[in-house]
Amino acid sequence: MTDNHGHADGRRSHSRRGYLGALLGGGAAVLGGGRVGAVGEDETNEKYKRKRGEKAGGTSTDDFVFEPTTVVAERIREGELSPVEVVDAFLERIDERDDELNAFITLIPERARAEAKQAERALERGDDVGPLHGVPFAIKDRQRLEGVRFTDGFLALEDNVAEETDPEVQAFLDAGAIPVGKTNTPEGGYMGKTDNLLIGPTPTPFDLELNAGGSSGGSAAAVADAMLPFATGTDGAGSIRIPASFTNTYGLFPRIDDPGEFGTGNTYFQPSVSTRTVADAALTLSAMYEYDGTEELRTDYRAALTDDVDGLSIGYDPGLSTYPVDRRVRDVVDEAVGTITEEGATVESTEVDLGQSYEEFIDAVWIVWTTSYAELAQNHMEEHGIDVLGEDRDLYPDPLLDIIETGFAYREDGEIRDDALAKTIEARSRAYAGLQAALEEYDLVATATLSVPPFPNDVLGPTEVDGVDVHPVVGWLITTVCNMTGHPAASVPAGLTADGAPVGLQLIGPSHDDRTIVAASAAYERVNPWHDDHPRPSSEVAEERGDHRRETGH
Repeated sequence: MTDNHGHADGRRSHSRRGYLGALLGGGAAVLGGGRVGAVGEDETNEKYKRKRGEKAGGTSTDDFVFEPTTVVAERIREGELSPVEVVDAFLERIDERDDELNAFITLIPERARAEAKQAERALERGDDVGPLHGVPFAIKDRQRLEGVRFTDGFLALEDNVAEETDPEVQAFLDAGAIPVGKTNTPEGGYMGKTDNLLIGPTPTPFDLELNAGGSSGGSAAAVADAMLPFATGTDGAGSIRIPASFTNTYGLFPRIDDPGEFGTGNTYFQPSVSTRTVADAALTLSAMYEYDGTEELRTDYRAALTDDVDGLSIGYDPGLSTYPVDRRVRDVVDEAVGTITEEGATVESTEVDLGQSYEEFIDAVWIVWTTSYAELAQNHMEEHGIDVLGEDRDLYPDPLLDIIETGFAYREDGEIRDDALAKTIEARSRAYAGLQAALEEYDLVATATLSVPPFPNDVLGPTEVDGVDVHPVVGWLITTVCNMTGHPAASVPAGLTADGAPVGLQLIGPSHDDRTIVAASAAYERVNPWHDDHPRPSSEVAEERGDHRRETGH
C-alpha cells in the first residue's frame, strides 16, 4: 500500500535522524444557566455556512476544508456533502500541505476511502448515524488504532503495529468519524515541542521556522492548517494546550474525576482533542465521552456553549506569580484577557500563591518527569526487548537519554525513592492549595498558556525568560501546574505577536468543573472569533522575514 506521499505502508521517510543529539540536555513531557440571545452551535453553523465560497490561502481544495467540524458534520448529515467527497478533499489538502508541515507519521488513505464509501452507503440507506458520521480525523501517534503502525514517536518502534484500539479512539470510531492517519509527536511525548528521530520536526503553520509545540503538535498543526476538522491528542504536562498556544487552536485539559494520590505521573494524564473552535471541542469531546461506555455524559459540553457568563469573575495572573513571562507574550495576553468583559464577565489582576519558589516547583516537576521516563524505558525493555541505555541507545535522542538516566537515579528497587516522592507530593499539595484559594475568590483564573511564544525548530527550548534562567524543557510550561494539581484548563487563542507568532491565554477552573471553562471560552470566542485566522502561505512569511532582515541588516 502506498500513501499520498509515495511512501510504502503509509510511512514517512526519516528526515533528520540524529540531529537532537547536538541539542542541550533536558527534560520530558509526562507529565452556568442559558444566556438569552447567545451565539450557540446552531447559529455558529449558519454563520459559517453563509460564508461558503470564500477560500483561504489560495488552495485548490474544496472550501469546506476550512469550515468547523460542526458544520462539516451537519452538512454530511443533511446530504449536502458526501463522506467520500469530504475524505477525498482532506486527503488532497494533506497532500498539498504536509511536505511543509510534516504533521503525519503514518497515513492510511485506502482505509479512509473505503470507510467513506461505507459511510455514504449508510446515509443512502437512511441508517441512524453518529454525530461525527463521515467526518475525517487523525490520531496522535501516542494513541493506538488496531492494525495501524504505532510508533509513539520512537525510531525504535518504527515497525510496531497496534494490537488494540485505545478507548477514546474507539469512541470516535463509534461516533462515525473516519481515521486518515497518525500525527507526529516527540518520543513518548517527552518535551513541549514536536520533533523526533523518526521524521523530524513539525512547525507551526504560522511560521515554518518555528515549532508547533508538543507533544500533540502534529495534531494541532494539521488542524490549524485545515488538513483535518479535528484530531486527537493527550495532555500530561500541557501537551494539548502547548501546541494550541503555538498554532492558534483550542485545547482543553478536561476535568479529572479521580486524581488519585499526588506524586504519580499517571494521575494527571488526559486524552483530549485539537480543534479550531470551542463548539468543535464541545462536539468532539461529547462524542468521546458519550461513546466510551459510561452511562451518562460527564460534562454537557455542548450546553456549556450558551451558558450565561454575566457576572463570572476571573482573576488574572499571567505567570501564577511563579513563572517568568516573555514580554511579547505578556503584551498579547494583557490585551486579550479583558475582552471577555464584553460578555458580562469581570476580570481583575491578582496574585496566586503556589506556596513555593519557582525553583522548588520546577525541581518537583523534574522528579515526576524523569521518573516517568525511567519507567517508560523499563517498559520498552520488557515489552519490546529494547535496551534503551545500552546497545539501542542510538535510537533515542540524547536529551531523552539524560532524562531517563536522571529518572533511574531517583528510583530504588523499581520505585521512586521515598524522599523524592515526598518532595513531589509537597509541591503538588502546595500548588493545589494555592490554586484552590484563588478559585474560592474567583470563578476562573487566567494566565498565559506558556512563558514564551513559538521558538525555532532546532532549539530544545528557551534557557532564559524575562531575565530568569529556565530549564529548556520544563521551565516555561505554565500548563504543567494544572497537571500537577488536577485542575482543568484550556488554552484559547489570544492573538499574535508583532512577528506574527501565535500566543495562548489559559483559563483554569475549579477541580471537576470544566463546564465553566468551556462556557467562558465560548464567550471569549464570541468577542474574539479566531476560526478564520488561517496561517499565511509560508512564501509570504519568508518574503516578509527577508525584507525585515534586509532592512535591519540581520
